[in-house]
Amino acid sequence: MQHGPAVRRRKLGAELRALRAGAGLTSGEAAGLVGWHQSKVSRIETGTSGVKPADVERLLDAYGVRESGLRELLLGLAGSEGNGRHHWWHAYRGVLPPAYRDFISLESQASGMRTLETSVVPGLLQTPEYARAVTRAAVGGLADDKLDALVEVRLARQDVLRSQPPLELAAVLDEAVLRREVGGPEVMARQLARLREAAALPQVRLQVLPFSAGAHAGVTGPFVIFSFPNTTDLDVVVLDHLTSSLYLERKEDLQAYTEAFNTLRSHALSPEDSLDYIAGIGDGA
Repeated sequence: MQHGPAVRRRKLGAELRALRAGAGLTSGEAAGLVGWHQSKVSRIETGTSGVKPADVERLLDAYGVRESGLRELLLGLAGSEGNGRHHWWHAYRGVLPPAYRDFISLESQASGMRTLETSVVPGLLQTPEYARAVTRAAVGGLADDKLDALVEVRLARQDVLRSQPPLELAAVLDEAVLRREVGGPEVMARQLARLREAAALPQVRLQVLPFSAGAHAGVTGPFVIFSFPNTTDLDVVVLDHLTSSLYLERKEDLQAYTEAFNTLRSHALSPEDSLDYIAGIGDGA
């Protein structure tokens, strides 16, 4: 069984530890209530071992947690469906590296996503042709069947914007994203049109950071901030590298990246002006 990235295990464990303490129980007493050894509760709370959704349910029952939103969130972190979004990506385990599976898992559980993109269009907003061109460039030497599978995954991820409730996406795009010709002029023209369509969705807030804004807080690279329902304690920052991803969960890191994103939004064009800007680039493409 896959338990997702270590950050999710640690955050789940920390939340369960807080709920146990709130119920006035020691780890030994909690273990006794569910018929386990105390060491199992400790391993779950420290995130050193994964936990099945059924075991999380037993602990939540023992702690008297009835709030459905919190239960759903914690069950989702343990590997259940969370937000009603099925773990469809398991069918692609043979072609998806672990870091990518972890990212998709977080994305499927999150209620909100804030992202700065400096090079390419966010995956959730890519057209099939653009996704194929980006994937081919990023992962050289792929056989056609694996390339097809990765493009399918990229497009399937976009269902989070149409699910109920949908993922709330706030994206700041550096102008370079719009100017970089990926896949040729026709592919890029359709991609820019897709961005304009997506920006009209109520769950999408798209802003362009023009070159005229000069140096900015995102010059060190793109990042994603995932937010989860009912609590900010589970929020996480994801930094993508060529061969791995880095998950930041410390409050100081979250605060720094949240402040950076807010600064970027303040320097970016408004959503309305961004639409006009994208349209202008598209007309000249």
